[in-house]
Amino acid sequence: MSIMAVISVVVELQDKPGQLLKALEPISREGGNILSIIHQRDKMTPLKKVPVEISFSVDNQKTALRILNRLREEGLSVKSFNEVRLLATTSVMIIGHIVKTDLSDTINRIDSTGFAEVVDMEITMPEVNKPSTAMITISATGKEKLEEALEILKSVCRDKHLLLIEPVNEELS
Repeated sequence: MSIMAVISVVVELQDKPGQLLKALEPISREGGNILSIIHQRDKMTPLKKVPVEISFSVDNQKTALRILNRLREEGLSVKSFNEVRLLATTSVMIIGHIVKTDLSDTINRIDSTGFAEVVDMEITMPEVNKPSTAMITISATGKEKLEEALEILKSVCRDKHLLLIEPVNEELS
């Protein structure tokens, strides 16, 4: 399980080549993992700048503040800088008749909690009547909520006669 802060920053960039890279490089250089970029060309400011929202994860608040300082040192106009939420993430493997036992129901049982969601999934299906394998990544609002989501998934897997192997990326501590 890993715990990280997810940060959302809005910077205003000049509408010319190279400006987005100028905003992304400090994030990457300081150890931020870029999660999404929303480039809002249709919302140009009166000063003819384009607002760009960048979401990224960092291991701690010090790294987030270093990134904010680097963005400002680059001469970028930082309009907002918010910690979105503290996330705990882990990956598990499920083996069995995943699709036949209603995959969307399995995912919805986690997503409907309001504190956890399936954020990534890869499925291997060798043949129709053979067991499938799925790698599922779950994120939650904290370590305790992630453990609660894993308990829900364990219960679902027991009910559907699926084998759950957890966690596959790190030790759960």
